Amino acid sequence: GTVRHLIAPNSLHHVFIGDWKRAYPDASIHAAPGQVQKRRDLQFDDALSDRPAQPWGGQIDQAVLSGNRITTEVVFFHRASGTVLFTDLLQQFPGDWFSGWRRLVARLDLMTAPEPTVPRKFRLAFSDRKAAREALARILAWPIEKVVMAHGTPVERDGHALVARAFRWLTG
Repeated sequence: GTVRHLIAPNSLHHVFIGDWKRAYPDASIHAAPGQVQKRRDLQFDDALSDRPAQPWGGQIDQAVLSGNRITTEVVFFHRASGTVLFTDLLQQFPGDWFSGWRRLVARLDLMTAPEPTVPRKFRLAFSDRKAAREALARILAWPIEKVVMAHGTPVERDGHALVARAFRWLTG
């Protein structure tokens, strides 16, 4: 189909959005909170919030998971498929993805855990846990079946339980 929307879903995944805009000049650009100010070189059409953007409202819900010093991430939920989409706050790499000292760092950061989880660096960077818990409550209210993340294999079933386990350190 036609690419109509480009999304910078968090404060880390914006680097190539300008290249994508050049490739799809008619597409609208949507940015996570803080990106409009950070990327003054781009003309954003929308700053994302907890309220779904008009083009996908009614089909896709979203929640801003804020309170983290490293990143503010917009998490999306596709109603029809029961799929939640995370960018960096959930990750799972195969154990042999990294080599040498990077393998040790990835293991210590929980990036190669047995199931997708929140890497340790992000856990430690949550300075406003109240805001994060409020956003997580909204996310866990969704009837999640599947989980898709930028850094890991999609999870096809029991997504709600997986997300609850991944964030237990925040809610427990």
